[in-house]
Amino acid sequence: MEWLGYIGLAALALCWIPQSVETIKLGRCNVNFTFLILSAIGSTSLAFYAFSINDTVFTILNALTTTGAMINIYYKVSPR
Repeated sequence: MEWLGYIGLAALALCWIPQSVETIKLGRCNVNFTFLILSAIGSTSLAFYAFSINDTVFTILNALTTTGAMINIYYKVSPR
């Protein structure tokens, strides 16, 4: 069943890539700010929790989704 976790990890981590690439190209983020903040808080919290229980799959997943959210938050508050 661990492979199923890795499939989920890949899908959720990859879903931030098109949005982040578009955001970087445009120099601004059109995603709802509340969504971005809640996503960053949730994924950061879950990354710390997953790390504390030594769950590699969910630690990586939540670290990557936090990164995606933070890229978009940066361009939301500091558009070019």
